[in-house]
Amino acid sequence: MKRFWLALPLVLALVATACTGGGGGGTATGSGGQIHLVMWMGYTPPPPANQSYEYLSIERMVKEFEKQNPNITIELQYVNSDYALQKATVAIQGNKQPDISYQYGTNMPQLAQSPKLVDLTSRVQSNGFNWDDFYPGERAVATVNGRVYGVPALVDNLAVVYNKDLFAKAGLQEPGPDWTWDELRADAKALTDPANKVFGLVFPADGSETMVWQYEAMLWEAGGDILSPDGKTVAFNQAPGVRALEMLRSIYEDGSMYLDFKPDSGKYAQLFNSGKIGMVITGPWDLSGFPDVNYGVQVMPSFDPGGSHQTIAGPDNWVIFDNGPERVDAAWKFLSFMTSPEQVLQDCLDTSHLPTRASVAQMPEFQQFYTKYPGTEVFVQNLENVLKARPQITQYPRISAALGQALITAIQGKASPQDALNQAADQANGFLAVPG
Repeated sequence: MKRFWLALPLVLALVATACTGGGGGGTATGSGGQIHLVMWMGYTPPPPANQSYEYLSIERMVKEFEKQNPNITIELQYVNSDYALQKATVAIQGNKQPDISYQYGTNMPQLAQSPKLVDLTSRVQSNGFNWDDFYPGERAVATVNGRVYGVPALVDNLAVVYNKDLFAKAGLQEPGPDWTWDELRADAKALTDPANKVFGLVFPADGSETMVWQYEAMLWEAGGDILSPDGKTVAFNQAPGVRALEMLRSIYEDGSMYLDFKPDSGKYAQLFNSGKIGMVITGPWDLSGFPDVNYGVQVMPSFDPGGSHQTIAGPDNWVIFDNGPERVDAAWKFLSFMTSPEQVLQDCLDTSHLPTRASVAQMPEFQQFYTKYPGTEVFVQNLENVLKARPQITQYPRISAALGQALITAIQGKASPQDALNQAADQANGFLAVPG
């Protein structure tokens, strides 16, 4: 599934007053030392079983854990992940929060404002957990103001999926791992066939995070960043950000870019399947949606030969809420079990999820993953390029919205890249000036 969600730009208290409904909090520790935990997750149970792989994987882990720990039981409750932040906020107000919850990474700044969210910093840094085994971008998303509040639940990244047949038809060499944006631009131009309405590259153009996070990967590849090092001002309007946006504008001016004004409608997938698009910037979730394409996958280009191929991910987290020390300890024990290398490996094989731990990709048994899920090898290797995360601050959704409008304006030639980014920066700096 697509990984670009944003939390609502509201602090917890405001969300709570705006929402209705209750949480799914757990029960108190029972007699005889029995501990009952409630776990929220966004995967639907069967039937049908062939559409419930994620749920069945979690259920398998719960059963194995309960067998090893007969004093702990875990109740799985379905909560749509799109509404997990709001539901958790309401539950906290009534002291009915679950013990464990799946939350989008972009929810973390809001959640971290609640004292009910457990600070996991000392636990992840303890001997045996191996926090550094998780990719840097994952760890960054789990961290707010220097404290760790989540454990990575899911990771992905962006790469370029291309139509091999169209490349061959145009007499082009397929892109290699050291390619550059200049080469992508040239390939896009060669692939474009106006008479047959074939475009070299598709790019989202709705101003949403769908659009922004593709640009942000380019921003990092160009050597830039979203915020200044001290986090007090934005930096995307500096030279690297302008360079990245000028590249997008140039591809559009070449006539090689199809602007998708409704990127969540699935139209780009239809066009790619029908041979009307040569290259798509997307993640592993889309591969199953390209049944009619002889495709290849390559990492994002660099701006200079030998330069950065950084990508962006949308990691999600498991979080723990405070329902007393016994239940917190039990919840951590389960999350430690669930995110162990052995369990991550089996979950990958069962669901097609990319490994959240770097060590798992090096396990001999992981070779089965590439056989079972063709086209994923580059995405797994590309996790090494997940070095940064979007800022974990409450103002980010508004910053993203301002940046998204600047991208649309500049790509279509209604303002220069520098002017459009400066205007967005002025707005964004105003948001940063107000404490989150």
